[in-house]
Amino acid sequence: MGNRKQITKYGYLKSVLIIFFLSLAFRALAPDIHVAFVFVSEPIDQHNNSEPEGLYDRLINAVIQVESLGDTMAYNLIEEATGAFQIRPIRLLDYNRKTGSNYQLEDCYNFKVSKEIFLYYAQRIGIEDYESIARKWNGSGKATLEYWDKVKSLL
Repeated sequence: MGNRKQITKYGYLKSVLIIFFLSLAFRALAPDIHVAFVFVSEPIDQHNNSEPEGLYDRLINAVIQVESLGDTMAYNLIEEATGAFQIRPIRLLDYNRKTGSNYQLEDCYNFKVSKEIFLYYAQRIGIEDYESIARKWNGSGKATLEYWDKVKSLL
């Protein structure tokens, strides 16, 4: 942890420059020894709500293109699906029940609300499985394979 604080204290670019010059100095003293520096990233807990939303941006963009061509005011009369993500009443009912929210179908025209609902379900599956997220968002059965192909082509 101490090294991470040092990097933060000095700034990433300065830290990289210091490491570069130290490696050059080390190389001059011991030319046959090779050195590599590896910065370790923080693991992401894939089932909590604190993960950065940006991880899902590519999938979100693809899904809303397939669902509504990105139109936040889209409405499907047959399915009563609303907004950019085309949220159906049954999905909204499930979301409200599981989260204690009280959104109405009209709230799904608000992109921020629709995205919150989508991310709730996506985060339960995990960022590593775009296919499962997309197919479960669409429903169930063989039709979800075709849906996934459309989403995948936009990723």
